[in-house]
Amino acid sequence: MYKKLAYLLVFSFFLGATFTARAATEETRFFVKSTSPFWKKSFGVRHNFEDGFTTEATEWQLRLAKIFGIELEPVKKLHILPSIPSGKPAAVNVRHKPADQTPWGVEAVYNDYLVEKTTGGSGVNVAILDTGIYKAHPDLKSRVGECKDFTSPKLPFADGKCDDKNGHGTHVAGTIAADGGADGLGIYGIAPGVKVLAYKVCMNNGSCWADDIAVALRTATDNGADIINLSLGSDTESKLITDAVAYASGKGALIVAAAGNDGPYQGSIDYPAHSIEVIGVGAIDANTSVVEWSSRGSNSKTQPYVLEAGDIEFAAPGANVESTWNDGGYVILSGTSMATPHVSGLAAKLWQKDSLNPALETRNLLRQFSKDLNPAGDDDDSGWGLPTL
Repeated sequence: MYKKLAYLLVFSFFLGATFTARAATEETRFFVKSTSPFWKKSFGVRHNFEDGFTTEATEWQLRLAKIFGIELEPVKKLHILPSIPSGKPAAVNVRHKPADQTPWGVEAVYNDYLVEKTTGGSGVNVAILDTGIYKAHPDLKSRVGECKDFTSPKLPFADGKCDDKNGHGTHVAGTIAADGGADGLGIYGIAPGVKVLAYKVCMNNGSCWADDIAVALRTATDNGADIINLSLGSDTESKLITDAVAYASGKGALIVAAAGNDGPYQGSIDYPAHSIEVIGVGAIDANTSVVEWSSRGSNSKTQPYVLEAGDIEFAAPGANVESTWNDGGYVILSGTSMATPHVSGLAAKLWQKDSLNPALETRNLLRQFSKDLNPAGDDDDSGWGLPTL
């Protein structure tokens, strides 16, 4: 009897939502704390999780959930992290040939300002969770192994699609994996031998739903990602992402994330870089000075340096970084988003695949190979410093 009554109530609410002119015109994404098949069918499921599911809930559905005491939480949004205040990457001096085949950041990480071509990363899988990738770019097309779109409005994810209509993800991918193209005249990333798992988790405007990111993190891990690059963030924590980070880390993936562009204020590290399970990366300029807008960690000086939640672990080239773009050309961008792939790329090049714990050993190696930056020792803006060869 109760089930019949509940069904009638649900039906009446959905009927009202369909035919009432004043019904909500824009759906909002929520996490429903229930594993009941009844509520999954009533709301519709975007992503399933252990203790519930996410859905696009209308105003009427929210009222219905309240009546039946079903707990809902808004799903958080994250954003890609360029240094441009508007939040959208701006292309500077679009070129169809790179100004430098080995940009200054690559040279800094290689500790060789005369390097003309990069190597390394063969056999390593790097997942890039971002706005997608322009996989036809001459310098990237042989590097993309998987392509998935987690932003599809009708599907949990779409296989074979990762079109980048923003440009941010393509730029990040170039710093990690660009191989100069078939003619050898393009740009080179840190580890041009890697296989890229291109997972589109951010929409064309640069915003990214936390549940899409969480599912992509788990999918990347299950599909063999060794390293996961997250050039995105938020100033508030998402439990969905925190749980997914723990899952990926527990399965042996090394996660590298942008610290944020909220400097010079202490304690301004974004999530998920804030997590101790994630390598948080700040940004330096060509003079190896931490840029003003790079987020800072907490002011907790320890000798020797002990990593704590909310700390910067490394600082890498993030100002005026040239890389691949989604029109087949090259642009210069700035941000901790641009610094992060330098560390991901170096991790791929140094990947300790024969170790019992490759992620941990590689992370330790990055620390061991880091150049201390000013001020000397433990500091809240550069951590161990600039990781190099």
